[in-house]
Amino acid sequence: MPVVVVESPAKAKTINKYLGDNYTVLASYGHVRDLPPKDGSVDTDADFDMKWEVASDSKKHVKAIADALANDNALILATDPDREGEAISWHLQEALTKRKSIKKDTPVSRVVFNQITKKAVTEAMENPRQVDMPLVEAYLARRALDYLVGFNLSPVLWRKLPGAKSAGRVQSVTLRLIVEREMEIEAFRAREYWSVKALLATPRGQEFEARLVSLAGKKLDRFDLADATQAEMAVQAITSRALKVMNVEAKPASRNPSAPFMTSTLQQEASRKFSMGARQTMSTAQRLYEAGHITYMRTDGIDMAPEAVTMARDAIKDRFGADYVPKEPRIYKNKAKNAQEAHECIRPTDMTKDAKALKLDADQAKLYDLIWKRTLACQMESARLERTTVEVGSDDGQVGL
Repeated sequence: MPVVVVESPAKAKTINKYLGDNYTVLASYGHVRDLPPKDGSVDTDADFDMKWEVASDSKKHVKAIADALANDNALILATDPDREGEAISWHLQEALTKRKSIKKDTPVSRVVFNQITKKAVTEAMENPRQVDMPLVEAYLARRALDYLVGFNLSPVLWRKLPGAKSAGRVQSVTLRLIVEREMEIEAFRAREYWSVKALLATPRGQEFEARLVSLAGKKLDRFDLADATQAEMAVQAITSRALKVMNVEAKPASRNPSAPFMTSTLQQEASRKFSMGARQTMSTAQRLYEAGHITYMRTDGIDMAPEAVTMARDAIKDRFGADYVPKEPRIYKNKAKNAQEAHECIRPTDMTKDAKALKLDADQAKLYDLIWKRTLACQMESARLERTTVEVGSDDGQVGL
């Protein structure tokens, strides 16, 4: 009976439900090995040789997997479909080989799936591969830099800048960007300008707000009203004249839906709507993913699998009617030059289920609802609008709003 290893117990429980009793599904509880925080863990004089050790908290989990392999005849590594997931699989394979739990004739395979559904898991099991070593090497380079920068620079900071916490491959560069931006803010010199708005009313008493756009027959630029005196003169010019509607123009307009979520846009929208921090958003999304409700939540891709597009269009038609479904599916591509787009967007695995149809806690329900609505919206017809522009002015042409 093959042993399947994933990161978390929640993910193991969901996958075990799909695979049944023919597999033993265990959790590694994240990374099982790391560089010890001491000198020499990365030897720069020996081709950056890295010395790993199994974390104390992980020893019992590695032992549980090793014990299962003693009775079973195959190991299937089913960690997350990204660089960290590939690294965990590699670490597990290395640690178990070192324990002699993996023998020369023990089949070891790697499977990946972007969503935890029965169909996706079954397809992954039918298409195993080996651990992707170029992806592992990318992880090793990143981890070596983390150690060399953070472990070596942090003590220098502590000595030279009392109160400093640490340095790091990412945080130090980010700190520089923040400092440079703060210096730009401090160097900025504010320039005063004024704008004038008038509260007007129609003969029927309907009030509306109009902004002053021209004065003395000249179109106003942003800095034309440079102080309160000029603004007061503009107000007098308006109040001393009879105003009338010069022109009304109504134009049809449309607004296309936003692209489906990737990691960064999900974090931004969750922060804007729910004041969720990035960590809270990702931990909530992780639970939704492990329960099989959404696709993998660490992605810079905004494309959708063809079958997902079809599901979304069908769900829109069933829920809202055929008029809300465009003739052609909407296709989204990330415009960023460095986008990897290894995974599709963050979307529900079942488009027909809204948050009320699932057993979710409060945070999960809010985030799932956000993802579900954004996903359906991205495949809907453009919003139809009408923009009406009303030009108000004086007969002498001195004032225009």
